Amino acid sequence: MPAPTWQQYRPPTLAVVTDEEQPRGVPDDIAELAGRLFDMARAGDAETLRAYLGAGVPADLRNQSGDSLLMLAAYHGSAPTVAVLLEAGAQVDLANDKGQTPLAGAVFKGFDDVVEALVHGGADPYAGTPSAHDAAQMFGRADYVRFWQPGLQ
Repeated sequence: MPAPTWQQYRPPTLAVVTDEEQPRGVPDDIAELAGRLFDMARAGDAETLRAYLGAGVPADLRNQSGDSLLMLAAYHGSAPTVAVLLEAGAQVDLANDKGQTPLAGAVFKGFDDVVEALVHGGADPYAGTPSAHDAAQMFGRADYVRFWQPGLQ
């Protein structure tokens, strides 16, 4: 019997599948796949992740902390993976359980190319807590603020 496909099994609990703990009722193979997907986002494996997204994996899949694939890609500095996720329809301002957005994470980590990709993808620099704007000011990154306030000199 072939393994179930992603489209055949999409329980509501899968939206918060964990990396470490498996929610009750989620088959081992599905939980293992979700863990691999989170790892792909962290590692910047854009092309493999693109294939899974094309096969029906939700672009806004989230882990136990509410971190989306986009949040993990942004926080770990992979602009190509961020671009793939945005192309697949990932919500650019989807905050994790702490209220942090992918843009704020990229600002915090200092990933210039990721910040630029997210801003060009429509990220709101004032969303989240703290916002990307607040983080940029806190870390003295006026160069980031110029992305969303281009008139500043």
